[in-house]
Amino acid sequence: MRLPQPFYRLKVRFDAAQLGAEIAALPDSAWTKHPNEIEGNSSVRLISVDGADNDAVDGRMAMTPHLRQSSYMRQILASFGVVWGRSRLMRLAPGACVPQHADINYHWFTRVRMHIPVVTQPGVRFYCDNQSVHMAAGEAWLFDNWRLHRVENPTEHERIHLVADTSGSSNFWQFIARSQSADVMDEEHHFDSKRDTIPLTEQALLAPVMPPAEVDLLVGDLRAELAGQSDTPSMAVRLARYHALLDGFCKDWRQLYLLHADAESGWAEFAKLRDSAREASKELGQGLLIRSNRIDAHMVLEGRVLRPMLTPNAVIPVRMTTPTTPTAPTAPAAPGPLRRPVFIVAAPRSGSTLLFETLATSEHLVTVGGEAAWLVEGIEDLRVGALGIESNRLTADACSSAVAKRMLSVLADRLVDHAGRAVNAESAQRFLEKTPKNSLRIPFFNRLFPDAQFIFLWRDPRENLSSIIEAWRSGNWKTYNGLDGFEGPWSLILPPGWRTLNRRPLEEIAAFQWETTNRIVLDDLALLPAERWTAVSYAELVASPEPVIERLCRFIGIDIDPALRMRLAAPLPPSRYTQTEPAADKWRMNAALIDRVLPGIAGTWQRLNELG
Repeated sequence: MRLPQPFYRLKVRFDAAQLGAEIAALPDSAWTKHPNEIEGNSSVRLISVDGADNDAVDGRMAMTPHLRQSSYMRQILASFGVVWGRSRLMRLAPGACVPQHADINYHWFTRVRMHIPVVTQPGVRFYCDNQSVHMAAGEAWLFDNWRLHRVENPTEHERIHLVADTSGSSNFWQFIARSQSADVMDEEHHFDSKRDTIPLTEQALLAPVMPPAEVDLLVGDLRAELAGQSDTPSMAVRLARYHALLDGFCKDWRQLYLLHADAESGWAEFAKLRDSAREASKELGQGLLIRSNRIDAHMVLEGRVLRPMLTPNAVIPVRMTTPTTPTAPTAPAAPGPLRRPVFIVAAPRSGSTLLFETLATSEHLVTVGGEAAWLVEGIEDLRVGALGIESNRLTADACSSAVAKRMLSVLADRLVDHAGRAVNAESAQRFLEKTPKNSLRIPFFNRLFPDAQFIFLWRDPRENLSSIIEAWRSGNWKTYNGLDGFEGPWSLILPPGWRTLNRRPLEEIAAFQWETTNRIVLDDLALLPAERWTAVSYAELVASPEPVIERLCRFIGIDIDPALRMRLAAPLPPSRYTQTEPAADKWRMNAALIDRVLPGIAGTWQRLNELG
């Protein structure tokens, strides 16, 4: 965020010793490399997308296990009363530095970074623009990260800061303004062992298509600072042509948006317009820069506007170099941990995250850190709306050799162990996956992994329907916007036949999602050898977790190691996606709606009860 001055010290002090004690209590495995692999830089993730081991800035933010165990850090973050984005502990090794740079990406247009030093020495210096400061332990600082900045640690000791991103509330910025007065005394903030606070975290997702008003704002801000590297007539002509390019791009984007809004039917045209502007900017932008920080103009346009302006389904973009075909050759052999993978399949809101998080504590299993919706929807040919793809359902025909090769490669690069450490694809652990949408893709994954095992988790429809209804009402589980054939956003899984639900009551949509998903899973599993799948009810899992997990481990073919045994020694905690505190008969708040649709799903409920 651009600020009027390089540095701001807040009039507040925290207990650096207490913070240091919480840091010392973290395992060594909590520290990971800097995402840009800057030498001597490492970090501990405190708030991340889904609370998982990643450094992404776009997505629903949640506390990681490291922050959950650090009470004082949570108290500090909560004390500001703001919503936090990505937050970390950042460590500089002795003699290390953070090279000079400016933060130019979309994330930073509306966010500022707070630094709270925990472990530091007087020799550590933070440089921003033409100023430098030493941030002392226990203080709190903001700085203008739009300007060029760097950090140097010339000492023989490591430096650790608590670093958190926020856009800030009005009260927050009023406090910043008051802090600049010499008459304001520091507020002391001590640890309160009796308080268990939870900081607010960002839940907003990027729009699949950036609205034109935001495009105008971002591009207009960039144009206000455009300059040439020289004052030559040719540079003036180039500058004028670049302004014309940006002006025309904004107008054309608005026209497309008025035609399509953010409907999936227009994404290809939006992408074509964006890519055309990208190539033109690379050529015309040569020699142009941003006046205040001297950063290349095209780099700023790319990071601030072009990259985030089209993010359908908020998935990782993966483009196939060869088109998929309806043929289904044998998938390539899976390396290392991808042999005999284990898939948890379940209707949404069935408790699959609880089961996944429990099994994932085992040292014998590796994961990708959480759900992997991006694995399928990161491939354009497999997204809803692609040729032949009407829903989340995928059959074996969709698993072409090109798709299989890409998926295996992406998975191999993202594997982590139970402690979140990267895993070599040739190691011997087994791969565990849980994504509700993949419950409709069993034939697809059976083609990709002919030796895969499936754990089918199902839940009493009364409880499950209530949870689905509440998820829709919350607005936090939107998966698709602008579906052709359905008014408004769609939440959770998209089973085949969804178009019949347009304008139908919410309880009918929930019943459709529950019944269709469970019925398709039952039908697909019935075609597999019995030894490759097993079933468990959510009621069994929460009532008797230890014997259930022991049975599932025998099915998978792994032992219960000490880490998993420790997890089972206490009542299972709520999963990261729990919306409200678990309670017996909580579903009864929606009983009138649920009773109306139960007769229509009774047949599938009976099939589930007969699983034994």
